[in-house]
Amino acid sequence: MSLNSNKILSCLKNKKGDKMDAKEQIEKFRELIETTYLTKLHELANIGVSHLIMDFNDVAIFDHELAEELLENPDELLKAAEVSIEDLDLPEKRFIIRIANLPKSQNLKIRNIRSPHLNKLYSFDGIVRQSSDVRPQVTSARFECPSCGNVLSILQIDTKFKEPYRCTCGRKGRFRMLDKILVDAQRLVIEEAPEDLEGGEQPKRISVFLKEDLVEPKMEKKTTPGSKIRVIGVVREIPVPLKTGVVSTRYDLSVDANYIEPIEQTFEEFELTKEEEENIKALAKKDDIYGMFTRSIAPSVYGHDDVKEALVLQLMGGIKKTKPDGTIIRGDFHVLLVGDPGSAKSTLLLFMSKASPKSRYISGKGASAAGLTASVVKDEFLKGWALEAGALVLANGGFCYLDELDKMTEEETSALHEALEQQIVSISKANIQATLKAQTTVLAAANPKLGRFDPYKPVAEQINLPPALINRFDLIFPIRDVPNKELDEKIAGHVLNYQQAVNIKEVEIDIGLIKKYVSYAKQKIYPKLSDGAVEEIKNFYVSLRNSGGSGKEGQKPIPISARQLEALVRLSEASARVRLSDKVTKQDAKRAIRVLKYCLMQVGIDPETGQIDIDRISTGISSTQRSRIVVIKEIITELSNQKGKLIAIEDVITYAAEKGINEAQVEEVLDRLKREAEIFEPKRGSISKL
Repeated sequence: MSLNSNKILSCLKNKKGDKMDAKEQIEKFRELIETTYLTKLHELANIGVSHLIMDFNDVAIFDHELAEELLENPDELLKAAEVSIEDLDLPEKRFIIRIANLPKSQNLKIRNIRSPHLNKLYSFDGIVRQSSDVRPQVTSARFECPSCGNVLSILQIDTKFKEPYRCTCGRKGRFRMLDKILVDAQRLVIEEAPEDLEGGEQPKRISVFLKEDLVEPKMEKKTTPGSKIRVIGVVREIPVPLKTGVVSTRYDLSVDANYIEPIEQTFEEFELTKEEEENIKALAKKDDIYGMFTRSIAPSVYGHDDVKEALVLQLMGGIKKTKPDGTIIRGDFHVLLVGDPGSAKSTLLLFMSKASPKSRYISGKGASAAGLTASVVKDEFLKGWALEAGALVLANGGFCYLDELDKMTEEETSALHEALEQQIVSISKANIQATLKAQTTVLAAANPKLGRFDPYKPVAEQINLPPALINRFDLIFPIRDVPNKELDEKIAGHVLNYQQAVNIKEVEIDIGLIKKYVSYAKQKIYPKLSDGAVEEIKNFYVSLRNSGGSGKEGQKPIPISARQLEALVRLSEASARVRLSDKVTKQDAKRAIRVLKYCLMQVGIDPETGQIDIDRISTGISSTQRSRIVVIKEIITELSNQKGKLIAIEDVITYAAEKGINEAQVEEVLDRLKREAEIFEPKRGSISKL
């Protein structure tokens, strides 16, 4: 046995009541490693890797007592395992032991950590909220005594740097430091995953400290904010210093990570039994499956069947496609509900957040750009900058529900543009440059500009959001609250009956089954477009693009763009998923067309021509308005060439009337040009070009 091994062996004190002493622990680990891991160790030593991943099951099969001891006293047992490797004839003397695959009984929720769990080995599942910079940390330091020349080694276990108090020769005071051993360290903050929470529980957090090989660049990619990981480590207490300089009686908790496994962020958290799978398949074969789903979405809300059908399709989602050149076509499609107050938008959002297998619910005023995407924060422990993930990143692979979107400022909503279309969040702040995944489906709700819809103005004009953001949503539904005696009677009857008999109302598909159904569809069903569906979508797209239109070539209203074509494909795939079908049929394409057409008819109609014009949504200006602006700009240029800089508004109105533009329309265009600083009014009744 080497001198170093003897030193460490003397440190492994046998506690009172332990089942085996330190020597026995080392012998058992040596035997286990020689029988199971020797070949692996030689391979790792040859490629310069200094850590060995040991499966807990192998330890349990080899010696049940040793496995139990490892869970109870991980520090001692892991040190014994490392000592046992040092005595083997290997080129790399020091190997770090990493334990993987702990039993389910050792999986602990962050909220359930208590003092009896301290200094024991457990595993924790969570989403990385924060990750700090990697910084060096001292693990051991050597000091020389100035009197006798004796060398003292001090292990740096605590957070505070330790120096020797006295030498064996009796000298006290300061000692000269010869050298210190540094290792790389990083701090993560992990938070409970939303799918593990019940109702409105607040997710709990805990700090996780990583050292040595756990902070290698390869491992660092697995621990970016938003990633879901399983941490296997030892629960520690951290002393909390008070302002007076003394240590508080209350301690903080942290986890000293031994090993980290990434968990795929998919819908696979739902493990379905064979019986549940059979029930889901039987339900999918029913003729009225779409109606059953639509009626089961927010049953307390009367009507809105078109909106509810679209929300069912959004839950199912389209298929994400990755092309050979690396281009990704998103499968998620985003929906925006714009409605009058009291039209049950928030009720729909809250219901959907409970029916989704993985979701985050946010309300406008309580959200900032950083809270939605990602932020860079100061790290208190390791001093430096840490990256903290926001809601869209944390809901990666799931759903994000944004209520009161119109209450957010333009600076905050601008953070959504990249996340909605590219499905990534780029951060370049302080010394951190990172790209985080945000493959999230967004359902947002907002009120119109003046709080309520004006029946005499086009809907598109009343959505108080930037056109660039509105354009990112595949479907936009205006929800109007218009008095109608017959409809009001039905709504009042439905709401009052629901209030009168809360427990009697039976839904066709309960919320738990919706979750399982969606999870099953997302895991197993990947429908492909049939020739019939392709033909149907193509015919609709081409005929709508070339329908009607007036004015010069290039100034025709554009009813639909390629962005809506992709939305049609996603809606068709989602429709096939509802039936658990691997094939997108012509009927699915027709359903997608009907849903999209309903949206376009509500939002994209140009009131002057009565035709669908996508520019109403995407730019905020219809093509007829744009052509008027072009004509009036030409008139202004012509008049300024003829009459000089100052032009009378009356002259503009006279010339415009010859081209079929009335006075009110001229004034509207001139107001717009003033706002955009293209013209100004030096004196009343006259304009001049800037």
